[in-house]
Amino acid sequence: MIYTVTFNPSLDYIVSMKDFRLGKTNRTCAELILPGGKGINVSTVLQNLGIENTALGFTAGFTGEELLRKMRGTGFHCDFIHLDQGCSRINIKMKDFDGTEINGQGPSISTDTIRKLMEKLEQLQAGDILVLAGSIPESMPDSIYRDILASLNGRGILYVVDATKSLLLNVLEYHPFLIKPNNHELGEIFHVTLTAREDVVPYARKLQEKGARNVLVSMAGEGAVLVAENGEVHMQPAPRGKLVNAVGAGDSMVAGFVAGWVQKQDYRHAFHMGISAGSASAFSELLASKEEIYTIYKSLENK
Repeated sequence: MIYTVTFNPSLDYIVSMKDFRLGKTNRTCAELILPGGKGINVSTVLQNLGIENTALGFTAGFTGEELLRKMRGTGFHCDFIHLDQGCSRINIKMKDFDGTEINGQGPSISTDTIRKLMEKLEQLQAGDILVLAGSIPESMPDSIYRDILASLNGRGILYVVDATKSLLLNVLEYHPFLIKPNNHELGEIFHVTLTAREDVVPYARKLQEKGARNVLVSMAGEGAVLVAENGEVHMQPAPRGKLVNAVGAGDSMVAGFVAGWVQKQDYRHAFHMGISAGSASAFSELLASKEEIYTIYKSLENK
């Protein structure tokens, strides 16, 4: 079974406006409300691909109830912990204004509630895949990713981690199966600027030296690079298409890679599935459908 964890999920309020003006009353010409959060996005794309999974995390208040309603409507299994105080956050995505976003804080999460999540994770078994993705609320300890992997260490669970800076670096000693920094995040870790696919390879290998098994680096319009634990290096320019919505593209890449690995345990296949899913979501108003993903996948395989 695949499990995803979203510590601070949101309702994403995505709005389009014509001629947006600062300091003036602006009216939307289109709007959409979707469940948000990196783990939830991964679960959604996995579900679209027909891969069974369970989404874990925390919800609170009336926004949390709407989150659960929308998630259950997509068909995947949710096992979120309800918080008695606060509300799950609302994030505003201004689609046509320079990518501007306004993200909420989210509810406070107590030590007792964290313990409940840990108890759920204790039920995972050898061969399960655990995806930890995204930021954490300020009320949670910075060590939470590391604490989770430490508690599950040695049980044959595959860890996938999509996080930044210390959240990512602190888990490498537990040998996560896959990490997915983008080129900017990878550059920040090593204080360099990485723009070409070839440039990321030595730095991805440095993360392997620190413990990561496979390093998948997303590079937006430049494509992606996979440095695999068996020594293979896969590079792929971005498939051609019109960028419609970049939100969730990186999460879709993670979902595609995990789905591909579950299907064939082959790195080339998993890499192409990741590229295909990430690109398909970027070219779509919503997160990628199975048909959209496989259309791009076939174009990669036929090259």
